[in-house]
Amino acid sequence: MPSVETTSLGLWVRAGGVGRRVLTLLTALLACLVAVGLPSQADAQVKGQVVVIGVPGLRWDDLDPARTPNLWGLAAKGSLASLSARTIPPQGRSINCPVAGWLTVSAGQRAGAPPLLAEHRASGGDCAAAPAPVVTADGSGSAVIPDWAGLVAHQKSSPYKARIGLLGQTITAAGGKIAAIGPGAALGAADESGKVQTYAATAAELADLSPYVAVFAEAGQIAAEWLARGGADLPPDVRRNAAAAADRTIGEVLSRAAPDATVLVAGLSDTAATAHLHVAVAVGDAGPEPYGRGWLTAASTRQDAMVTITDLTATVLRALGLETPKEVVGKPWRGDGDAHADTGEAVAGLADADLAGQVLRQVREPFFIALVAVQLLFYGLAAVVVRRRHRMPASVRVVAVVSGALPISAFLAQLVPWWSFAHPMSALIGTILAVAGLIAGLAFAGPWRGHVLGPLTVVAGVSSLALLVDVMTGSRLQVNAVSGYEPVTGGRFYGFGNMAYAVFSTGTILMLAGVAHLLRHRRWIAVAVCLAYGLLAIFADGWPGWGADFGGVPSFVVGLAVFLLLLTGRRVSVVRLAVVGLAGAALIGLIAVADWSRPADRRTHLGAFVQQVIDGEGGSVIGRKLGAMLNTLGNLPLTLLSLVALAFLFLVLSRPSRWGASALSHAYGRAPELRAGLLGALTAALVGFLINDSGIAIPAMALTVAVPLTLAASVRALRLATAAEPSPPPGPADRSSARPGSPAPPAP
Repeated sequence: MPSVETTSLGLWVRAGGVGRRVLTLLTALLACLVAVGLPSQADAQVKGQVVVIGVPGLRWDDLDPARTPNLWGLAAKGSLASLSARTIPPQGRSINCPVAGWLTVSAGQRAGAPPLLAEHRASGGDCAAAPAPVVTADGSGSAVIPDWAGLVAHQKSSPYKARIGLLGQTITAAGGKIAAIGPGAALGAADESGKVQTYAATAAELADLSPYVAVFAEAGQIAAEWLARGGADLPPDVRRNAAAAADRTIGEVLSRAAPDATVLVAGLSDTAATAHLHVAVAVGDAGPEPYGRGWLTAASTRQDAMVTITDLTATVLRALGLETPKEVVGKPWRGDGDAHADTGEAVAGLADADLAGQVLRQVREPFFIALVAVQLLFYGLAAVVVRRRHRMPASVRVVAVVSGALPISAFLAQLVPWWSFAHPMSALIGTILAVAGLIAGLAFAGPWRGHVLGPLTVVAGVSSLALLVDVMTGSRLQVNAVSGYEPVTGGRFYGFGNMAYAVFSTGTILMLAGVAHLLRHRRWIAVAVCLAYGLLAIFADGWPGWGADFGGVPSFVVGLAVFLLLLTGRRVSVVRLAVVGLAGAALIGLIAVADWSRPADRRTHLGAFVQQVIDGEGGSVIGRKLGAMLNTLGNLPLTLLSLVALAFLFLVLSRPSRWGASALSHAYGRAPELRAGLLGALTAALVGFLINDSGIAIPAMALTVAVPLTLAASVRALRLATAAEPSPPPGPADRSSARPGSPAPPAP
């Protein structure tokens, strides 16, 4: 059989020197055409001037019209947002250091400060001061960063492998001229070799900044005070004075910049014992993205007045008219065009957003500890009650319905600014209980309260519909929710968080079980309705414009398939589950590819993952998420809650009791659709646990919805069974007392 080498082309090439020369000429010509047709940064023309002013630690409550007039003036005419300054924190801490903030701007990816900067460390803190650049002796004004190679090596050993120097390298490769003012700014402005084109310690040393297309300036007085105190929180008067000094530095920089420059101000790091949201301001109408009086947003957050530190890199490049390298994960800042009415109100509102994040971090752990403790106590008492024969108080059902409404109430509580109360923990708990009480009142308000699945269907329906509407309108209920996502950590800003997904998928499948029971006499109509809404829910969960939930779609597909198979009386087999699982993976794969096909500045993390797979980084991303999933098993409260809820379900509700049958069997007997819904919801939670980085949080939240509502259905079924029991035949004493004229026995 002839090999590839004996094809006609190979024979023609070997036939003589003429063929080889012609083929070589054609190849060279094709390469030239491709090279001419492909755009490069070297061909790009840098446009305008952008001034990046980094103020590590600057928060919105630092601004004041009298004390910081330059910052207040920028805020009055520019676009504003809270900045999530998440970088790679020091080992064992959650704060973001100034050096890491500047390196993150340099790379457009989360970066960290290595321990090798210990010689620059202040007195005992976790963060180090930026090293002073070494000015070259050739008189050009350039400088180099000390031990730049060590900084590069540290990033390569980190999970994100940030390519520091990328921003400066991209600008200089396009012919742009860069100036850096201050040691921290030099880190952001350096190219990939660690060289800064022009460096000065103060703006006064450079006098005129107009020759530079990119100016990086540091107003580091707040961070300097913080580092000098070893990372302790600054006294209020010290912080105010430092903010005023930083404002004067900003005024010096602005006075030397081009009048039409795009100005970007960012609080790049923390200067407190805990992480905060920081200041982001953009001013300028000359660039491709006008920044007038209004709010900032970005495709990375899809939230009004919320951007991230990695967005700053892409914003600088867009302002200069340059293409953003694929290593930059952020998206350009955009002005939303809606002007804020009053600068003071806008600044106060952004400061309140930071307050919400701070309060959330304080109350989240004790809230979940309290939730777990109450749930465990409830399951213990319910186990005792369920095992008793003729004493089944109706209050158990009411408490169970309220308990099942707690997870969705934690999201709906965001409609009330509980964080602004004097006692936020009490306000949070009170708000959640009040909302859960309202939902339970709705569950018992109509004729459906007498049905086994009536209250269950109402609570599950509210859980499903509220979160569906939320992701379709911007996911605002999940921002700073106790079971949502916190912008301070920068993990997620839109779509379905994993806890919200658990509540949504469980509520959806249980609601469909109730709908199927209602339509039980029209079986195929019931199946069609369940399939239609189930597919809508899955679409909403995975679509980039709504839920953008990569791991939720496969688990949701499997859970819905188990529900529908059981609902239609078909057997659930391993082969069928495998086929369905592959279908779910293929579906989210198609959605991710569709997202990836959009422009890079419009992609969500689904499209970004496709690009990571193309770049050969998919394995490291999966490994990082798998490690995160396994680490969640160390969350003892949620792990304990999951185990106890499962034990209650299978060892209490599913076991035969003095009733002659299990409580769950009574519920299944009166509403067989409950079995399909419960098993489908549990399957979705199990698969979600295995393939999401939140791990145990998903089954914990799913069970917190499913088990109490199942208990409520079982209690109602038991009470109906009690009412239907025939009275025992009367004994001799009863017969004698039943003679005509005898007094009636006392009522039980």
